[in-house]
Amino acid sequence: MPVDTKRVRGPDESQSPLLFVPPTTKTPAPPSEAREDGRRRGQADVRPMFARCGLVSQAKGSAYIEAGSTKLICSVYGPRETERKDDVDMKTGRLVCDFRFAPFSCQKRGAWIQGSGEKDLSLGLLESLQPAVCLHKYPRSQVEVNVVVLENDGSVLSHAVTCAALALADAGIEMYDLVLGCALRQDGPTYLLDPTFPEESGAWAAGYGHNQGRVSVALLPSLNQVSGLQSDGEMGEDTLVEAVRACIEGCHRLYPVIQQTLLKAVRRKAPPAQA
Repeated sequence: MPVDTKRVRGPDESQSPLLFVPPTTKTPAPPSEAREDGRRRGQADVRPMFARCGLVSQAKGSAYIEAGSTKLICSVYGPRETERKDDVDMKTGRLVCDFRFAPFSCQKRGAWIQGSGEKDLSLGLLESLQPAVCLHKYPRSQVEVNVVVLENDGSVLSHAVTCAALALADAGIEMYDLVLGCALRQDGPTYLLDPTFPEESGAWAAGYGHNQGRVSVALLPSLNQVSGLQSDGEMGEDTLVEAVRACIEGCHRLYPVIQQTLLKAVRRKAPPAQA
């Protein structure tokens, strides 16, 4: 077999360069200390949000959300005919959700092929949105929701839920209520609402001990009902209840921003008043 003499072959065995990085001796911040972006621990402080609808002209509805350095865009297509005939329901429609990270969205460059983590996030997005959509209004059809993360700075699932709900409303899909998402990282006796990516990475690096974990809540604000709840880690019952309450309060803080965004989108689409 011919050998390629122009190629420099790597070693048969290699080790990650991260093994040679000296461990950091930085002590964890006390619970009362402010976070890096100026917010306080243990308070319902969410990052300032910018949202706008109708940016993708080819889609039936679209939305763009920017929360801190987290940036997402969502496009909604349909209702259209179901692709798989064996999945056709004569009484109700079908909601299809696709969640993807752009290759340049994370610190480590990814691929366009959907991985297992993105599939889990797609399922969590579907479970959060499905209770709010009036699928019985669209029998034998499907509504497609596509979310792309342009920059990942933490809490992507919760902001994807909010962005997808905005796009569904912009597309004119009938819904019982909007869906707002909020995430939380429990750090011992205190919590960090709407955590950034370094704060989420700190939870993975420290491991999950007692009262250490993450919570994501999807809320229907007008009906005051929770449509989605995800939790991982080790938290007591009282701690988990307080974490869910803090996430609900964070969702209510975002509600006026989403209302104003929808109102501006409706005014842009409204025909000009006749003199």
